[in-house]
Amino acid sequence: MSVRVVLVDDQPLVRSGLRVLMAGQPDLEVVGEACDGAEAVRLVTEIRPDVVVMDIRMPGMDGIEATRLITAGAGTARVLILTTFDEDDHVYGALRAGASGFVVKDMALDDLLTAVRVVAAGDALISPGVTRRLIADFVGRPAGERRGGWEPAPRPVEGITEREREVLTLVGRGRSNTEIAQDLFITVATAKSHVSRLLAKLGARDRVQLVITAYDMGLVTAGHSGPG
Repeated sequence: MSVRVVLVDDQPLVRSGLRVLMAGQPDLEVVGEACDGAEAVRLVTEIRPDVVVMDIRMPGMDGIEATRLITAGAGTARVLILTTFDEDDHVYGALRAGASGFVVKDMALDDLLTAVRVVAAGDALISPGVTRRLIADFVGRPAGERRGGWEPAPRPVEGITEREREVLTLVGRGRSNTEIAQDLFITVATAKSHVSRLLAKLGARDRVQLVITAYDMGLVTAGHSGPG
C-alpha cells in the first residue's frame, strides 16, 4: 500500500515541486494540498492521510498550530515539518505540538523521500544529530531570545527505573539504539526494549517526544547534548 501524503505550503511552486517529486515514487501518493494551516486541518480531517508535509511560516494559521490540531485529532496522520534550518526557531514548538520530525528545504531530494517513508513507518528522529543541534541551540539561548511559546521547566522523573533514566538521557542526546547499546554495554534489542517501555510509561507519541521529555525533566541541557 502506498503512503498517502498531504502537502502544506503557502508557495504553490514548492507544493508543485514536491508533488512532481513524489509522483515518480510507486509507494508515495499525494492526496491533497493546502496553502495554510486551517486548510490543512480541514483536509486531514476529510482525507485522513498517513503523512502531512507541513511548512511552518504561512499566513493565517501557521504550521505549529495546525500540527497541534492535527495530532490532537482522531486521525493517525503524522506531521513532517518542512523548514529553513537557519531561520526557524519555531521548530522546537512544532515538535512539542506533536510533529514527528522535520526536514530542511535545501536537503537532497532522496533524503526528503526517505524522511516521508521513515515518518510513515512510525519512526521519528530522521537525523538525531541535526535534531540534537537544533534543540540544543534553541534551549541554549537566553529566555528573552526564545520564540515558539516554550520555556524549560525541569520536572522530576517518576515511574521509571534508573536504567530507563539512563536510556532516556541518551535518547535526549540524540543517540540511536545502536549507540545507546554501545554506551551502556547492552544489546541493541535490549536498548530498543527500554525505549519502547519509556514510550509507554511516559505516554510519548514517538522518539521525538522522548527527546523533549528528557529536556523537560532536566536530564539533558544545552551544554550536555552530545555523547558522554
